[in-house]
Amino acid sequence: MHIPRHLSGSSAVVSVLAAASLALTACGGSAEEPDGSDGGSAGGTLASVEHKFGTTEVPEPEDGELDVVALGWSDAEVALSLGVKPIAVHDWLSFGEENHGVGPWAAEEFGDAEPTVIPRSDDELDYEQIQAMDPDLILNVNSSYDEAEYDRLSEIAPTVSGPEDAENFNPGWQNQVQLIADALGRSEEGEQVVSDTEDDIAAVAEEHPEFAELTAVTGSKFGEAYGLSYSGDLRWDLIEALGFRMYGPAAETEPDEGFFANISAENVDVFEADVAVLFPIGYTLQDLQDDELISSLDVVQDDRAVMLDPDEDLVQAFSAGSPQSIQVVLDELPDRLADAASNVEE
Repeated sequence: MHIPRHLSGSSAVVSVLAAASLALTACGGSAEEPDGSDGGSAGGTLASVEHKFGTTEVPEPEDGELDVVALGWSDAEVALSLGVKPIAVHDWLSFGEENHGVGPWAAEEFGDAEPTVIPRSDDELDYEQIQAMDPDLILNVNSSYDEAEYDRLSEIAPTVSGPEDAENFNPGWQNQVQLIADALGRSEEGEQVVSDTEDDIAAVAEEHPEFAELTAVTGSKFGEAYGLSYSGDLRWDLIEALGFRMYGPAAETEPDEGFFANISAENVDVFEADVAVLFPIGYTLQDLQDDELISSLDVVQDDRAVMLDPDEDLVQAFSAGSPQSIQVVLDELPDRLADAASNVEE
């Protein structure tokens, strides 16, 4: 398996899970800590980060160890890619305690550390639990960008949210990496992680020049409908970065969530690209394959569709949007895309 150069080792509701492949942002904490506390500062400033809700000053930790609570989607994996082990992880994709709340592709990077795993829930965050951890920094970069949530977290510790113009759960993976790197005082490391990952993507695209001649879509079966990914959803962004162009009728469809569109049964032919990457959310692979509308599509009948099994790591890696998960996708998906592309009639 390909090991990325920058690694040292080895939704809450359905609509959010479908749409949010990757959201990254950085948001700023309050200038003053609650009750006049300086948050354990040794007097210096580790970082100053601009984000959607202002500017966050991150003090130098008194003991030299930055205690980070990672709440945003894949924020913990990004921190790990930069050499920082969060003390708590919000387990957005339900990876579980055994994986420390991150994808199995990143779990070993915790080493002997045992972070608190905060299970995914439709309820609001447990602020008392977070406050009891006494963090130096809260990462909520890839999130819903709820200002009330940000304000409450900022009362606990300096908090970093998303880029100023980012939509909910849509920071862009490069932005997410760089904002988190800046907040951790590791800006140069962040630039290197982004550069190395972009180089790896470009190398795969160069290995498959045929992709640049074809159209593609990424879509899902979930709930009572179907979903189509757009720019801002890592699942499409990676396909595009590998050289594919978005299928015309898909590109003309108006997104509902900025980077995701609900597709009715009447419009399921929006998936009729040269190549389609399809995956189920809340269903099995067999459910997807047995879906009468999906199975009736030419792209499926001609074996030009890559159907992903929700039980394989690739599906969750496709959604996680971290540097480590992108490597999993680059290792496992291109050959399947090439097989599908080989069935496109010239």
